[in-house]
Amino acid sequence: MSLRSMRSRTPRTSAFLLVLAPLLFAPAPARSAPFGPGDAAPASDGSGALEINTGRARLITLPRPMTDLFVADDSIADVQVRSPTQLYIFGKKPGETTVSATARGGAVVYAATVRIGNNLDSIGRMLKLAMPEAQIVATPMNGLILLTGTIASPDDAAEAERLVQAYVGKDTRIISRLKTATPLQVNLQVRIAEVNRSFVKQIGVNLLNRDSNSSGFVFGIASGRNPGSITNVTNAAGAVTGTQYTFNPGAQRTTLGLGGRVLGMDLLSAIDLGETLGQVSTLANPNLTALSGETATFLAGGEIPIPLASGFGAVSVEYKQYGVSLSYTPTVLSDGRISLRVRPEVSQLSSLGAVTISGTSIPALTTRRAETTLELGSGQSMMIGGLLANSRDNSIEKTPWLGDLPLIGSLFRSNAFKRNETELVIIITPYLVKPVNSPSDIALPTDGMRSPNDAERVLLGRMGSGDAKPRAVPTLAPPVQGRPMAAGVATGLPAASTPSNRRTMPTPGFSE
Repeated sequence: MSLRSMRSRTPRTSAFLLVLAPLLFAPAPARSAPFGPGDAAPASDGSGALEINTGRARLITLPRPMTDLFVADDSIADVQVRSPTQLYIFGKKPGETTVSATARGGAVVYAATVRIGNNLDSIGRMLKLAMPEAQIVATPMNGLILLTGTIASPDDAAEAERLVQAYVGKDTRIISRLKTATPLQVNLQVRIAEVNRSFVKQIGVNLLNRDSNSSGFVFGIASGRNPGSITNVTNAAGAVTGTQYTFNPGAQRTTLGLGGRVLGMDLLSAIDLGETLGQVSTLANPNLTALSGETATFLAGGEIPIPLASGFGAVSVEYKQYGVSLSYTPTVLSDGRISLRVRPEVSQLSSLGAVTISGTSIPALTTRRAETTLELGSGQSMMIGGLLANSRDNSIEKTPWLGDLPLIGSLFRSNAFKRNETELVIIITPYLVKPVNSPSDIALPTDGMRSPNDAERVLLGRMGSGDAKPRAVPTLAPPVQGRPMAAGVATGLPAASTPSNRRTMPTPGFSE
């Protein structure tokens, strides 16, 4: 009897279907009936669930006759009874339901969870053909498909999800819980570059005047710092024979002095001229590797003690870190992109802003810090912070009223000009990396270095001898077409160990 004719004779079951089996009917020995054109072999997920494609059926042979049959939802799966020991389960629409059959005494003859979906029996074969290196299991659950297993790279997860979605249709939801076969590790390179330029120009005019006459009245003017002294020159008899002018050098680079008698007055003038040019360059390149989802920190510097006053006159010490520090948390996404929470910092001791407490001098810290969250691909770079500052300061010191006079007023005023320019850039570059197979593939700064002998040290003035190997740096391979792989995975292998005909996506490696 065919399935179509059986469905026309037997009513559709919605709650309980009572099947009256003849008492004199002797059940035939259980035989495994061959699958017909409409039968589909179940794909069990290991929990005893029965998986059937939509529009197909499965013939179930029971170990003994049944008397009652229960279907939880007949809109998902329809059950047709062929005989007391055989029944058909027909998939109607994607979903999950329960089928149970019991004997006359109430004993359970058959019980199963039936999962209906589109192309369930061939999803695994399709994934095996498309991605032979991956171990993926597709499990239907209540109208959706759960993907579990292990893959080689994050790109494989997106590729498997895309293939399954195209195979089962857009109406079925795909949930991916695939994990990579090896832990994903992210190497972060941070470049911090700063240039600070300063320009200071000072012109100081200092004036000393003395007017003395026979009446004994002395008149004088002094402006600015003490430029020197004006003294009388006497002979052995004590008579004044002349005037001596003595100049005091100023704090600036150059001091010009002028002394003489003008209009019956002794005049001494000193002009201080100074110009200062300064340039400071700071470059830091911290490099740190961390596991996806974990936080890594890096510090190259030190700690300075800071005394703190506590109760009853006691003094406690707190340490403040300074130097080059880096803290970041990477998260590798399913498409191979990297989400980063990064916090680089460069600080150094400075005498500007230092304080003195109880005779103890505490230096100040000059800090450059940035903290942000962003998303990048492996090998991509982005500037996360920058600063361009330009400050100018012009000050004039003068004598009231006299310094405002034309021409002669320049003798009673001094001026100073300051200009500071600062430019700061912070750039980060993340890489998906894996360990190298041999320690010799990575060069150290001390490789090939040795201490000089006496002749090299004394005669040639060498501090060291030997040539170090080139440092290992991440590089990008040329883009080629091929199977999706993790973008930016560092090979870490010599070039000779990689087949020449193997094609990979752009991946940073370690150059020799």
